Amino acid sequence: MRCVEDPELVRELAQKEIPLTVCPISNVKLCVFPSMEKHNVKYLMDQGLFITINSDDPAYVGGYVGDNYLAVQSTFNLTKEEIYRLAKNSFRASFLPEAEKGKYIAEVDAFMAANK
Repeated sequence: MRCVEDPELVRELAQKEIPLTVCPISNVKLCVFPSMEKHNVKYLMDQGLFITINSDDPAYVGGYVGDNYLAVQSTFNLTKEEIYRLAKNSFRASFLPEAEKGKYIAEVDAFMAANK
């Protein structure tokens, strides 16, 4: 999240599509941001960065992956397209074999097509 302090770095991250793992609930719990409303995840998305939404030790800080998605969506009123992009990014950034990535991305695509 501190990458925003260096505009050149932000450009490079966007250009090279380097995935950034964001754990919003953990970031607030650990005082990286004072509140979800002050989190910069939406700004990072708007800058074209390759963002994935994740959880960080949910047993300790609370918030599994779904909780993090809900927190970001409800705080920033994300569109279906933004949630769709985040979901696809999670598979694109994974260490799964390419064929498996493709399978899951196709499922996300089909779900989105059926729910527009």
